[in-house]
Amino acid sequence: MNLKDLTNEYNKLQEKFGAKELDPIYNGGCDDNPDLCFVFMNPTRRNIASLKSWTGLKSPWIGTKNIWDLFFKLNLLDKDIYSTIRAIKGKDWTEEFAQQVYENVKKHKYFITNLGKCTQVDARALPDSIYKEYLHLLNQEFNIINPKVIILFGNQVSSIVLDEKISVSQVRKQCFIKTINGQKYKFYAVYYPVGNGRFNIDKAIEDIKWIINKEIIANKKV
Repeated sequence: MNLKDLTNEYNKLQEKFGAKELDPIYNGGCDDNPDLCFVFMNPTRRNIASLKSWTGLKSPWIGTKNIWDLFFKLNLLDKDIYSTIRAIKGKDWTEEFAQQVYENVKKHKYFITNLGKCTQVDARALPDSIYKEYLHLLNQEFNIINPKVIILFGNQVSSIVLDEKISVSQVRKQCFIKTINGQKYKFYAVYYPVGNGRFNIDKAIEDIKWIINKEIIANKKV
């Protein structure tokens, strides 16, 4: 099985839970044992790749700005790519530029996905029941890409994926080990860094830098 095999399931769930006029957003980046896998909530129509007319990558955060601040400050995005993202309007992203951005993500060895792939017209809160419909598919993503470390953003995503009540403020820099289909993975829960959680972006950056130093850089020195 590969990631493309999952898209039919995501398309069906878009019809069930998402806006009918929009496409689901899948994932993107390094899909072969990445250092990091970042798991967000679900996409909105601000991602221009959700438009039916968009024939390029259907990957997270295309046509948006704020989340790329986080990746740049984590040294996970080259300055020239970041400068272009900051300089252009969301509607001016081209399919070619989106490809360039995700080639840069791949270069830095991380993978970006959402727990829910159902695109909404706005940033409405979704109930746990919808996210849980996607959990088995997300677990298959983990098994396919085999990330070294998985970063979960926010209380809701963290609680559903880890199957226990999580408050990120109480578990900062705490590693959770979860076995999925016989494979053990390391998880960390961090503050959601965009939207209503924008004021917590510095805490998210602090924690992720600590995780990178502990789990990725230190292990490469061994």
